[in-house]
Amino acid sequence: MPPFKKLLSLPLLLAATSMPAFAAESGVAPMAEPLFHVGPLPVTNSMVTSWTVALVFIVVVRLVIRKPKLIPSRGQAVVENLVESVRTLISPIVGAKVAPYAFPLLISLFTFILFQNWSGLFPGVGTVYVRSQTTGEWMEFVRPGNADMNGTIALALVAFISWFYFIMRYAGPAFVLKDIFGNKANKKETPAIIYYPLFLIFFAAGLIEIISIFFRPVSLSFRLFGNIFGGENLMHAMSGIEKWGLPAPFYFLELLIGFVQAFVFMLLVSVYIGLICNHGDGHHDEPGQDEHKEAPH
Repeated sequence: MPPFKKLLSLPLLLAATSMPAFAAESGVAPMAEPLFHVGPLPVTNSMVTSWTVALVFIVVVRLVIRKPKLIPSRGQAVVENLVESVRTLISPIVGAKVAPYAFPLLISLFTFILFQNWSGLFPGVGTVYVRSQTTGEWMEFVRPGNADMNGTIALALVAFISWFYFIMRYAGPAFVLKDIFGNKANKKETPAIIYYPLFLIFFAAGLIEIISIFFRPVSLSFRLFGNIFGGENLMHAMSGIEKWGLPAPFYFLELLIGFVQAFVFMLLVSVYIGLICNHGDGHHDEPGQDEHKEAPH
């Protein structure tokens, strides 16, 4: 066998078919299924969909914008409005100091997740099946990226690692430890007999906070996966109802859910960053800057 065939071994029959009769009843498979292998690594139907959607999105944006102009075209204006809207939304949440650096991550998460969520509504996604040569069973040829738990876990881990970088880079380890475990009471206004025992209480609360921090990737990934996977199964269940265009409302529902889930994911990551990095930006300013900022225009 030639080396390239060993590297890219396709465990599929070449002929694809429309959705078999059992597909609407059984719904979407719980796990993404490998289309081929690159060496020992499987490449699943969800991975191929994710790559394709991301590539198409990049190409479309580049074609729409082309060369940016001072007087924007319609396509450039749409992209600029999206960018400006996200920047305006996240800046007060994450804090002015970290906003320019967190913005590329947050808008990338939002747009990537949004179009991956909507990819399940594209023609052919979830409706074209192939028969595996290894198992002989029918499987989806194209599957939405976020209907695979591996994809949503990867997104959550990227968000978590980026969050850790931002808080360490722009808040610092000392401030992070103080924010999590420090005594939040005002020492001047709190009696000593109450203030010092509060250290134990806030330390215990900090331990609970650490548990909740490590649980964030789990909640982010499960929330996104559950909504998209459930939506795909709903669309499969409704696929047999074609009289009077009855499935149409479910398409609009999936459009709404896809947008909300992308927005919530981005917003939660913004809040996680802002909970630490947005504490007292003014304390890091140079003397006299606060007075200048508060001066009337």
